[in-house]
Order: sequence, then C-alpha cells, then structure tokens
Amino acid sequence: MAEKKSVSVKVLNMAGAEVKKINLAASVFAVEPHKQAMFNAVQVEQANSRQATAKTKVRHEVSGGGKKPWRQKGTGRARAGSSRSPVWVGGGTVFGPVGTQNYTLSQNRKEHQLALRSALSLKTPDNLVVVDEIKFADKKTKEFVKMLQVLKSEVKTLVVVEEIDENLFASVRNVAYAKVVTTDNVSVYDLLNAEKLVASESAIKKIEEALK
Repeated sequence: MAEKKSVSVKVLNMAGAEVKKINLAASVFAVEPHKQAMFNAVQVEQANSRQATAKTKVRHEVSGGGKKPWRQKGTGRARAGSSRSPVWVGGGTVFGPVGTQNYTLSQNRKEHQLALRSALSLKTPDNLVVVDEIKFADKKTKEFVKMLQVLKSEVKTLVVVEEIDENLFASVRNVAYAKVVTTDNVSVYDLLNAEKLVASESAIKKIEEALK
C-alpha cells in the first residue's frame, strides 16, 4: 500500500464558506501518533513551568526556642534543648523544600518535532479548521465568538496565527474556552488540551515548513 503524501482539507473564510481546498503534507499532519514522545513533551512543558518557590523553615529559621524548655536532669522526661526541634510541634522542618529546587527537564529537537507532528495528526482532518485569514477590524469579542460559531468550534479551541495583532488579542482574551498563539509558540500540551484547532492558512504553511 502506497504511503500518503498529502491530506486534502477545506479552507474556509471567517463566515464559514468554503473558499478552496489545500493539500497538507502527510509527513506533518498524518503520521502515526507517537504517544511516548507526546507524553514526554507535555511532561517537559509542565515541569519547566513550575515556579519552584515552595520553602519551609529549618530549625534555626523558626522564631523562638531560645530558652531550654526544662532542666537537663531530674524531671523524668527526655532531654530537650529547644522547643523548635523538628520533633516538636511548631518546630523546624527536616528535608523540606528550600526554594532553590530545580525541576527543569529537556527534550531533544527531533523528539519534540515528532511530538508536534503526532499532536497535529490527531487533530487532522476532523478537528482541524483552516481559515484563509483571521483578522478583525475592531476589538469585538462577539465577532470572534461569532466566527467560532460558524466554524462549529464552540468548544475548547486553540487558534493559531502567524502574528497576533491588537484587535485579535483583545477579541480573544475574554473567551474562556479559546486560546490564541503564534506559530512559533504552538505547544504539544495546547494541541492535546484543545478539542478543536483553528489555524490561518499562512500559519499552516509555516508549521509545515518548520516540521517537514
């Protein structure tokens, strides 16, 4: 059986009407999804987004505890030098986070590109909507919502464009179920997290060039 070289998809305008059809490279939009590569990409993104600011106090950082709780001998109790010992309630923490922990992970370029191709292929063709141009004359959220309605994308949607202008940014920012990114910021997590992928034709071509 011959391997597919391209995938045909419709190009719509913002009113939902078909403008033409284009062929997408099967090597980018129709590969066998590699689950492990996608898992690794998501893990890397989530780990690298951690702020790692958690911090607990060790015994010398907890206030108080300067006075010896009771005399060394003759009380029948165990010796105690400070009420801020880790074994006491209110004492310091042993082996807690110190605020300098590093959760950074990395993924090599080839595996990351494989993960992106896999995630894109999961969206093609049923959950991929290609639009000839995504541009708004005004900062109108209702216009953006109307576009998603006619494109049948009133679900969690990732919108990909070449550049985000001020009108597009302002139109999208109040729509909780939509996120807009540029082609150089498309992540595997965003692709998998979205139910629909809406992309401009120019953005699709740029993605193809980067991943072929």
